[in-house]
Amino acid sequence: MIRLAVPSLAVLALAAAPLTALDLNSMSAEERALFHAEVRAYLMENPEVILEAVNALEERQAAAQAQADFDLVKVNEKEIFEDGFSWVGGNPDGDITLVEFVDYRCGFCRRAHSEVESLLETDGNIRLIMKEFPILGEASVTSSRFAVAVKQVEGDDAYKLVHDTLITFNGEVTDVALRRISDGFDFDTDAVLARMDSDAVTEEISATRALAQRLQISGTPTFVMEDELLRGFLPADQMAALVAEKRAQD
Repeated sequence: MIRLAVPSLAVLALAAAPLTALDLNSMSAEERALFHAEVRAYLMENPEVILEAVNALEERQAAAQAQADFDLVKVNEKEIFEDGFSWVGGNPDGDITLVEFVDYRCGFCRRAHSEVESLLETDGNIRLIMKEFPILGEASVTSSRFAVAVKQVEGDDAYKLVHDTLITFNGEVTDVALRRISDGFDFDTDAVLARMDSDAVTEEISATRALAQRLQISGTPTFVMEDELLRGFLPADQMAALVAEKRAQD
């Protein structure tokens, strides 16, 4: 309750009324000034109230965002988990599915790569789905087109080799560099490079872009773990804790 300095009937009535019933427009200038002064005095004497209010607001916003993300995953779950073209690794029959939207030129994606690998090594019951989502310029697009082309021409095992190479590659993404990578794995390099500009590759990347837009994803890495969107980098131990929570919910 607001402590009043002047016990006038009008101000006492204001203090006794619910907060939602207060109408500052109906107050006189004197009443408004008194009200403002009392609010200020209370907050100056009890500044922790401001922090409590900020924390409550942040918790409410976080809960609202989590619910909104849950709804987005639910509406788009078929495209997230069963699009028919994204690479599937880890344990294809695992009880937990982790989806990653990745850009090969993204520094946090590069950090996340080793964390995801560590998670899969310690937990053999996770299904991993990789979504090519190049958003950081032409080199990102070229890298993703190459990776998708390799998958289409050479298969899933070849895609994994190229994915691991590109996520750690520090050189310029040129035709010469990509040809060297492809030749190094003894792929049909001419077929791979020709496929890069095909409609089939474009359709995969465009479909993932459209999905990311529906999920309101604007950065990488972004993960989907079962029914939850995880926006940003997470170390392996935090991902493992979330996996444990998901299993406990079943």
